[in-house]
Amino acid sequence: MSQQNISIENLPDLLTVREVAQILRVSPLTIKRWGKRGKLPAIRINSRGDRRYKKEAVLYLLGIQQKSEI
Repeated sequence: MSQQNISIENLPDLLTVREVAQILRVSPLTIKRWGKRGKLPAIRINSRGDRRYKKEAVLYLLGIQQKSEI
């Protein structure tokens, strides 16, 4: 499985665990832990409860965007 580089300029509004982990250069497990601690709130979608993360929340963690209603 090849990894694509994700550009900050054209991020989708909702990101997967893997995409966020790649952007922040941490493991997917770290992203899930941060969600449980409230550091990076997740949105649960579909019947499986897959996690998605708002682009604004990720950019805030990077220090790129001001904190808003996340």
